[in-house]
Amino acid sequence: QVQLVESGGGLVQAGGSLRLSCAASGRTFRSYAMGWFRQAPGKEREFVAAISWSGGSTYYADSVKGRFTISRDNAKNTVYLQMNSLKPEDTAVYYCAARPGGGYYREIDEYDYWGQGTQVTVFS
Repeated sequence: QVQLVESGGGLVQAGGSLRLSCAASGRTFRSYAMGWFRQAPGKEREFVAAISWSGGSTYYADSVKGRFTISRDNAKNTVYLQMNSLKPEDTAVYYCAARPGGGYYREIDEYDYWGQGTQVTVFS
């Protein structure tokens, strides 16, 4: 069982930056692939970024490629999402997710555990 707690969301002007964190419980964090998803009002949850258990492989949605960076610190049981050059269309609740195993995954139903989400609001 893994529990995930996101933090770092907030209100930011377009062009600004935020760094989201997702702290995971459990001693097996290093064996989990992690992902970030987001859900805007009235829209379906969508994939943002994913990282393999080692951090050696990452994958991004086209909409955030070049602006967002996913990383992890297995010693701290934490995964991060650095978000730069934010746009109003990035406004959403951001969720982190975990699943055991290697590789990286971009489908919602591939993940077993979810955090409660953190709100990111970008104003112009």
